[in-house]
Amino acid sequence: MPDTPITSPAEADSIVATAHACADAARVETLRHFRSTSLEADNKLDAGFDPVTEADKAAERAMRAIIKAQRPDDGILGEEYGTEPGTSGLTWVLDPIDGTRGFISGTPTWGVLISIANADGPIYGIVDQPFIGERFEGGLGRATVTGPSGTHPLRTRAARPLSEATVLTTFPEVGSPEDGRAFHAVAGAARLTRYGMDCYGYALVATGQVDLVIEAGLQVYDIQAPLAVVTAAGGIVTDWTGGSAKDGGRVIAAANPEVHAEALAILQREIGS
Repeated sequence: MPDTPITSPAEADSIVATAHACADAARVETLRHFRSTSLEADNKLDAGFDPVTEADKAAERAMRAIIKAQRPDDGILGEEYGTEPGTSGLTWVLDPIDGTRGFISGTPTWGVLISIANADGPIYGIVDQPFIGERFEGGLGRATVTGPSGTHPLRTRAARPLSEATVLTTFPEVGSPEDGRAFHAVAGAARLTRYGMDCYGYALVATGQVDLVIEAGLQVYDIQAPLAVVTAAGGIVTDWTGGSAKDGGRVIAAANPEVHAEALAILQREIGS
């Protein structure tokens, strides 16, 4: 995790309290619309399909209102309403529904992503799944999941060969044709591949259930909260060159350095890095 400007436990507690208040508010707004027969989705693209719903917009509005009330000096970057600069050196990065395609399909693996970052990247993040009732948090000395079975520490899997690993991604196409070929080269070397998890895949890495998530074409708001959570749980998140993943793009999240190195070598071979 990057160094932070947080200078006191009280400041860290303020950030965590604000993040949880945002997650609570987003739960209300997203569940109000989830699996509703009246839910409609608009398309943000002229070509292709990138849906947005009133649930996305209402959840982001609710989170922005909380941040402005509780931490007015912080900046905000959200998927639906853009960037508002701050003066504190910290910026909240919000994805009100990560996995809107899943949301409008009624599947339960979409989530709400909330993180706070300095110039080096996220210092704390939450991956929240309102319908399942699970909340994963990482950073500022915290790495826990709270859900129907209580609160438990997060810890990624111990090292195992890629040939015994489980790898996840959201779309079988992954990104460009080149991205897809690289991903499938890794998947072909792994024991099990699963699709369609959106941000929940990163939560499964953090809980020690799977070994890898590999994606491409991510935006900053797609990755910063998962990056914080997986890293706090003992995992490693980079881009496909092994550099910082804080700005999105091609991302690999791994349970441990060993499986990360094995998968990264294949990705780099396939994309010619």
